[in-house]
Amino acid sequence: MDLQQLQQQHDLHFHDQGLLEQALTHRSFLNEQEDSGLRDNERLEFLGDAVLDFVITRVLFARFPEMPEGDLTRLRAALVRTDTLADVAANLQLGEVLRMGRGEELTGGRQRRNLLCDAFEALLGALYLDQGLETAAAFVVPLLMPMVDYILAEGLHIDARSKLQEWSQAVHTVTPIYVVTDEEGPDHEKEFTVEVIIGDQVVGHGQGRSKQLAAQSAARNVLKLLEAGELTVQLTSPAGDL
Repeated sequence: MDLQQLQQQHDLHFHDQGLLEQALTHRSFLNEQEDSGLRDNERLEFLGDAVLDFVITRVLFARFPEMPEGDLTRLRAALVRTDTLADVAANLQLGEVLRMGRGEELTGGRQRRNLLCDAFEALLGALYLDQGLETAAAFVVPLLMPMVDYILAEGLHIDARSKLQEWSQAVHTVTPIYVVTDEEGPDHEKEFTVEVIIGDQVVGHGQGRSKQLAAQSAARNVLKLLEAGELTVQLTSPAGDL
């Protein structure tokens, strides 16, 4: 895929093709070019991040007029986090057209999630400069807002670790412990498995593309079991021994 095909496939029509090229240029590419006059996408990423936050904030504010500020903040965070944006970027096939150094490419750069996320934000920043806020919004909102119902249904906007810790300390006066039990995949696409231990009892497991996401998944799974009455936590060791 080239930049022209990318634009045709996703109904993008850049007036300034240079902005599009910059948005899809990783700094490692410049390291291998002598006196190219090119720029990397980091400034556009910075701009796109701000545009994204504003656009999503505006849409959520209008869609959920009764939702408290804290819940809106957490829902926005779930929508614009690295994993979500990397999935969107992968679906757009940005990795295929991202310009990067050979070393970066050989180590899996085209699939690296933080690079995909950065490229998506840079693309949004470039679109904003090229055609304005409403065009940028018209591009990004249909990509992200269909995920809202799923995020709410699965509780992905909730800080599950904090919620589980509050419950565990209130009921058992202990803090949950999270242990990485497995990791699979190449460095750029790791999948971690984490188990939750309350007292001396393993109460649940979770998977994710980072240790933090796996821990959140594990805590979320435990909370679901507790809410359904399908998990009983019984401590056999005194709290002071933990």
